[in-house]
Amino acid sequence: MANTLVSPYITRLIGGNKTDNPKIYAQPLSDGRISLYLMYYLGHETKKNPKTGEKTLKPIRQKKTLKLFLYDNPRTPEEREHNKETAEIAKKLRYEGEQEYNLRETGHRIPKKKDTEFMQYFREYIDNYTKADTRNLKVAYKRFVDFLNDSPKYSIYAKGIRPAQIDKDFVLSFVDYLQKHSSGEGAHTIYARFKKVVKYATEHDVFMKNPCEGISIKVDKNVIRKAILSLDEIKMLVNTPFQGNPNIRRAFLFSLYTGLRWCDVRELTFANVDFSNRLLSFTQIKTDGHSASASVQIPLNDNLLSLIGEKGEPYDKIFVLPTYEASCKSLKKWVKRAGIDKNISWHCARHSFAVNVLSNGADIKTVSSLLGHSSIAMTEKYLHAIDSLKRNAIDSLPSFTLS
Repeated sequence: MANTLVSPYITRLIGGNKTDNPKIYAQPLSDGRISLYLMYYLGHETKKNPKTGEKTLKPIRQKKTLKLFLYDNPRTPEEREHNKETAEIAKKLRYEGEQEYNLRETGHRIPKKKDTEFMQYFREYIDNYTKADTRNLKVAYKRFVDFLNDSPKYSIYAKGIRPAQIDKDFVLSFVDYLQKHSSGEGAHTIYARFKKVVKYATEHDVFMKNPCEGISIKVDKNVIRKAILSLDEIKMLVNTPFQGNPNIRRAFLFSLYTGLRWCDVRELTFANVDFSNRLLSFTQIKTDGHSASASVQIPLNDNLLSLIGEKGEPYDKIFVLPTYEASCKSLKKWVKRAGIDKNISWHCARHSFAVNVLSNGADIKTVSSLLGHSSIAMTEKYLHAIDSLKRNAIDSLPSFTLS
């Protein structure tokens, strides 16, 4: 299977069977490395000798360079590890080539995974994505690129990487990178979006096998990692002048008093408001289509109605907002101006709403319904946050010593 000039070490490394089609071949180079390529056997053709008229059968072969290289005589642990990883990639590419060849021979459409470059595939996936978490997908892509650039082992793929080069060891390294370079639930959120792309790619034959399978980032769902604004801090915000788009101020206060997510508050229209019955009705974008609790109704008091303002056309937006990034930038400046030393994002409003209404005596079933949770278990994490706040309040009292 391997070129006869190649060392037995390389022959053993790349292995293979006599029935493989294509086969992996190795060609020594002048710099001491070995170039790997695939050789397809495409049948035979009849050749006629023009002088004797004798007919002979000649095999038809087709060569495909893999642009993969091995060290013929590896001297360091790094070179040996490189050889091992590269040989595995070559075997995966050979297997993919065999599957494509078999599909072609049986008349089936050949999958487009052959020349797929994953970073380009990732970008195209984002460009065609229509759901509300596009921003998180873009963050996941940026972190993936950062990982490739920052990783000594995988930086060679910073300008392009093929699916066959993304295996379980690669994914484990990426997960480790995310956990070291993210705060709160950031690593979990980013990896979830990365897995979504990989799963889709696997379902569409870009990956032969999902490399993320069995690899997860576990999060304690009873721990709230976002900052919470207390009622006193909310009053401080209300009394602090806001500089910038006033819709950002109105919308954030509305989220603080209703628990709405960013993606939901920005899509609210006057058609969602029943002014006569003082009721807000909407469908949560995040859970629409896969939760029985996706539809939410929230009673509107005078404060909330004042934030909504005068009734407009049914499909006019209530809060005309810029991008999430621009809104959060203005929000952080407002929080800082109010003298609140907390890292506040828009989603903190949802957590703050839940903790504050529970602290004021609302029962957990009511809060769960207002938040649109599919089960009370999802709401119970806020009870843990209240217990923590109670402990902190007790611990804040001055200590004393009895004589």
